[in-house]
Amino acid sequence: MTRLGFLLDSDSCIGCHACTIACKSEHDVPLGVNRTWVKYIETGSFPDASRHFSVMRCNQCEDAPCMTICPTNALFRADNGVVDFQDDNCIGCKSCMNACPYDALFINPETNTAQKCNFCNHRIEVDLAPSCVVVCPTEAIKVVDFDDPTDVNLKLIGREDVAVRSPEQNTKPKVYYKGADQASLDPTRTKINADGMIWADTTKNHRQLPVLDEHGHGDVGVVARTTYTTSHTTTWDRMVSGYMVTKAIAGGIMLMAALMIVLGHADEQAAVGVVPPMVAGVCLAITGALLIGDLKQPGRFFFLLTRSNFSSWLVKGAYVLGAFAAVCGLWWLFGLADADGALKVLAVPAALLGAATAGYTAFLFAQCEGRDLWQTPLLLPLLLARAVVAGASAYAVLDLFMDIPSPHAGWWALLGGVVAVAFLTWVELSSHGSRHVELAIASMTHGDQKQWFRAGNVLGVAAPAILVIVALSIGTDSPDLVALAGVVALIGMWLSETAFVRAGQSVPLS
Repeated sequence: MTRLGFLLDSDSCIGCHACTIACKSEHDVPLGVNRTWVKYIETGSFPDASRHFSVMRCNQCEDAPCMTICPTNALFRADNGVVDFQDDNCIGCKSCMNACPYDALFINPETNTAQKCNFCNHRIEVDLAPSCVVVCPTEAIKVVDFDDPTDVNLKLIGREDVAVRSPEQNTKPKVYYKGADQASLDPTRTKINADGMIWADTTKNHRQLPVLDEHGHGDVGVVARTTYTTSHTTTWDRMVSGYMVTKAIAGGIMLMAALMIVLGHADEQAAVGVVPPMVAGVCLAITGALLIGDLKQPGRFFFLLTRSNFSSWLVKGAYVLGAFAAVCGLWWLFGLADADGALKVLAVPAALLGAATAGYTAFLFAQCEGRDLWQTPLLLPLLLARAVVAGASAYAVLDLFMDIPSPHAGWWALLGGVVAVAFLTWVELSSHGSRHVELAIASMTHGDQKQWFRAGNVLGVAAPAILVIVALSIGTDSPDLVALAGVVALIGMWLSETAFVRAGQSVPLS
């Protein structure tokens, strides 16, 4: 049994980038992405300033979240304990990039697959050291065998003052740093100063710390400046928030159809038996198109089913969507046959699968260990509340074109869902989490995503609530106001989801 890792001696590192160049040469890594790189930070102030170097790379975690979330087993553990990857299995879903707390994975622009440091396993297999170890002029990069008690470098770890990156994530990393400044290992304690110096130039992909709030607390905990690092692109964006909305509509409208059956309207063929599963089917098709379109290897999407890793919620979610689509199909057939008795039987599984369709993303996001904002336990109830809003909104719009039974029940459901979303959002913003959570919330409420977030709250919460309350207050039977409320609620939902998805990725991890 062998478990390999690294001891990185920052006291000896001179920041020469030999390891970076050797890695690129060994693996033909394209420009703009890196398997390993050297980060520079500066502490102190003139004339008592110091520069520190730290090598950044995959941490070969014992409990690797990238392996857990990978839907096709493209990431796997080799016999020597190294987390390796198989290009031929990768669908380019980018979930591993959000699961990694160390920013270690990237999408190779030439292969459109996820890659990272794999310990030069092809060299290890023939008893050669990794290329970075060979070229390091100061022997600052050392291989450690954690299962060999006689290993000299393992003994160094045992007696020296060493540290790991992000120990709070409990991934059990096997890359140890000797002599590294803690600010170099914690990206929330450094920032790139926009002071006009040569190192101040950044691109949009250089993630900067968001301002915490309007009271000037954005630099709390920042003790050094970053003077050299690599940029990392945002992994998931509007297509992901879009699919969250479309599946909320699909799940929500079937929840509303099940509610109509509970209210005694199973015999309403069009409004309960036929149209809701058709709307759900269309939204599920759009959901699938968005999911496949967001893959870097869309032609391999079927690997989710043929090479499944059942620990991944991407795979579980695919099966949930498939089961829900099958139930919707049966519902539609029974609706066409006007078999209201069968619809009563299907109401419970349809409601449960509709809720699962809307809510499983909470479990997927929980596997993204690198994004603390997404770990909130409030995400599942928030997604379910949004499904109620989406389903009631869809019914409100349908009310313009066909007779909907008990329309006021849908109006109250829309209002209740909006109030629940508002309350859960308020609780989340009022709670205190890790520094990553605080910074991500700051990005969402006061930083780059504030316009999306505020517009989402206006359109997704305030406006529909006011419109429904007005409609209920004046006692109108006209669906116009509530239909408008439904449309703006769906637009606001997408804006809010986009702000949430982006803000979760706004905090630098390396």
